[in-house]
Amino acid sequence: MKAYILVNTELGETSEVVKELKGIIEIKNVYIVYGIYDIIAEVEADAMDKVKEIVFNMIRRLNYVKSTITLIAYDEPIPNT
Repeated sequence: MKAYILVNTELGETSEVVKELKGIIEIKNVYIVYGIYDIIAEVEADAMDKVKEIVFNMIRRLNYVKSTITLIAYDEPIPNT
């Protein structure tokens, strides 16, 4: 299962949060983005319970993380035609 975690960080602390996120084995990609959110983290896990554990026990407990939103991907990528 794949999930995308949208992360808001404290002002000026995005790079520090990115470093910490890269250390979580289930996080496959981390992107700094412009807009309402500061970071998108791509998570791969075997089950919904594991995604929940990663978000609540790992990501939200990091210093400088203000809030998160979790988006669960329910299908494979849609190819371009």
